[in-house]
Amino acid sequence: MEDKFRLNKPHNLKGTLVCVEGIDGSGKSTQLVILRDWLKSLKQDVIFTEWNSSDLISQTTKAAKKKNLLSPRTFSLLHAVDFADRLEQIIIPALKAGFIVLADRYVYTAFARDVARGVDKDWIRKVYGFAVRPDLTLYFRVTEDVSLERICANRAPKFYEAGMDLKISSDPYESYKIFQKRVNDEYKKMVDEYGLVEIDANESIHKKQVFFREQIKSVLALKGIEL
Repeated sequence: MEDKFRLNKPHNLKGTLVCVEGIDGSGKSTQLVILRDWLKSLKQDVIFTEWNSSDLISQTTKAAKKKNLLSPRTFSLLHAVDFADRLEQIIIPALKAGFIVLADRYVYTAFARDVARGVDKDWIRKVYGFAVRPDLTLYFRVTEDVSLERICANRAPKFYEAGMDLKISSDPYESYKIFQKRVNDEYKKMVDEYGLVEIDANESIHKKQVFFREQIKSVLALKGIEL
């Protein structure tokens, strides 16, 4: 039987979709910004998009988060609506036009976080089955302890990122480590399931960027683009 989900097969659009994934503090966003600037310096057409940023729904999600009343499935559905809007309004049009789309988090964020919250694995994959499969996804691997240390250098863990809604622990720091370990465990499972490319987030910024550029050069070469 033919797989009806776009996410499970390569897309046939002209452009290239590159995503970064990983728990907070992995340095993925910094690497993506550096890559974006490098690609632009080479006169490549680039569009950047990030998780939970749709004009249609992001403010609603933020308001709901402030009240700390979201159930795991409601939390998941709000993000799915946000993603669907960005996919149709930004990502797919850019890919059709031949752009390189750089996504700071993609559907794998939902697969990791929502399952870690107890949402059914098969259900959440069906919810996002309409998503375009990325040409390249890098998973920035970092431990929850290092993640917490980096986060706390600037601020305390937030309610939902610490998994406080799950009542794992009354201590937000302990809850953060437990929850983020669950998220990391889900990411590790997706390495084989979706072909995520692992990168050690403890490496230097320079070394990570060199690896990132090598990966995207290989992907673009398959489309006849030489950098």
